[in-house]
Amino acid sequence: MSADVPQLTRRMRAGEEAAYREFYHAYYDRLFRYLLVVAAGDLEAAEEALEATVLRVVRYIKVFPAEDVFWSWLTVLARSAFRDHGRKHRRYLAFLERFTRHQVVAESDPESSAAEARLLAALDRSLDALPEDERKLVEWKYFDHRPVRDIAAELETSEKAIESRLTRIRRKLKDVLMDQLKHE
Repeated sequence: MSADVPQLTRRMRAGEEAAYREFYHAYYDRLFRYLLVVAAGDLEAAEEALEATVLRVVRYIKVFPAEDVFWSWLTVLARSAFRDHGRKHRRYLAFLERFTRHQVVAESDPESSAAEARLLAALDRSLDALPEDERKLVEWKYFDHRPVRDIAAELETSEKAIESRLTRIRRKLKDVLMDQLKHE
């Protein structure tokens, strides 16, 4: 381990690449072994969590007074990354289950497929009716799958402002869609 954690973390905080290499050599294997235990031997989950942990270290590094305090912080980041990975994985599996269930129903029910086609056509018309800035926001978020943080940075505003705008746009789209579908 690095004998001088305050100096190492200070250099990392300053963005010094050599300090990150030292961190990698000193802590990467140790963190991986730790995560392997946390993941109960699941190699893939441990690797995913390790990548997320290292990214969090880069993003949130601060100066630490001693190695034991630094290691405690690293383990908190690692456990958090592992839990986040587990949640994300469970959400993904749940999505796949809902999607396959929906596909089976849609394939077996031609009426359902026709209704879905009408809904998608109405959605396309509704999106085309939106002002350019609102349409672009919807496209970035829901079609390009860009994080709100990135959109806010691009538009030089807060994440909260973007979420509020998206909420208003979704309400507007819902009202327009409901009105269109009512007349069909």
